[in-house]
Amino acid sequence: MVDDTSAASASPRSTEQVPATMQAVVCHGPEDYRLEEVPVPTRGAGQVLLAVEAVGICASDLKCYHGAAKFWGDENRPAWAETEVIPGHEFVGRVVELDDEAAAHWGIAVGDRVVAEQIVPDWTCRYCLLGAYHMCARHDMYGFKRATPGAMASYMVLTTDSLVHKVDADLPPAHAAFAEPLSCALHGVERAELTFDDVVVVAGCGPIGLGMIAGSRAKNPRLVVALDMDDAKLDIARRTGADVTINIAREDAVARVKELTDGWGADVYIESAGHPSAVGQGLNLLRKLGRYVEYSVFGSDVTVDWSIISDDKELDVRGAHLGPHCWPAAIRMIESGALPMDDICTHQLPLADFQKGLDLVASGKESIKVSLIP
Repeated sequence: MVDDTSAASASPRSTEQVPATMQAVVCHGPEDYRLEEVPVPTRGAGQVLLAVEAVGICASDLKCYHGAAKFWGDENRPAWAETEVIPGHEFVGRVVELDDEAAAHWGIAVGDRVVAEQIVPDWTCRYCLLGAYHMCARHDMYGFKRATPGAMASYMVLTTDSLVHKVDADLPPAHAAFAEPLSCALHGVERAELTFDDVVVVAGCGPIGLGMIAGSRAKNPRLVVALDMDDAKLDIARRTGADVTINIAREDAVARVKELTDGWGADVYIESAGHPSAVGQGLNLLRKLGRYVEYSVFGSDVTVDWSIISDDKELDVRGAHLGPHCWPAAIRMIESGALPMDDICTHQLPLADFQKGLDLVASGKESIKVSLIP
């Protein structure tokens, strides 16, 4: 009897000779990432081999680099990423090899440019069965687990449970890779359940915050307000859809928002700055019965007066994680040219300069979105 799966894997669709080895960034522990020559990964049945074109560096990559213990305050906990893993989860690549099973599963072919969601669900747990695959209890994650090496490399493999989306081949690679953070931003906006009469405040004008501003504007609320301490980022925020910008280094954001709303406060506050002070700021500038959405990756614990949430204002506080069901919308938004992508994607570096890229993200003063180009 013929094993059709094995036959498909043994006779892949491919148009180029794939080398035996490649350059990749490899995690050996906290603050110990190394550029190494490693074997090109082998594609299994139903899987896809990608030639990576770009991979973004985000705050979670930086947290992973420093090691979770530094942030969680528990030296007995392991680093957030497993050692010997290749990091990188914001990526775009070109399909160089796949079999009939993979082609039929995703509707893709050799030569197509694709992106994939960072989470690889098991599709069988309680959350997956409810449609909340982004909360899968037994998931893998590109760039964090050995089972799913990431994209800081010349090649990577997409496993059979991945969520894969085609993207325009004419987009600059760094722009196409921005689909991951933009989908996360749009999910945060969806969690806010905006209405036409809402005054929405977005804290932080980094990659996620700018995406949230664009997503909020697309929902057409009454007013979109952007907060940051950097005038250059606030300028981009205006071109991304903000009606009002507030430099919190010079102005009292709470007082200004109260002024804009006849003293009531904002209807919605979406936090993407990642600084503890932004949490209290949001609680104070919201009106009673307002909605608070938290998306940030924090580097330390945050303490607030919870009585504001309950006794004072009865706020609706919501978390947001990843970008479930938002990838098609994010890709359409990038492809439409609606966003000032050249201003958002500020730095594209060769893979060998990964340390410079991490340092740029850590600084936050010279860059918005930093990408590596293998």
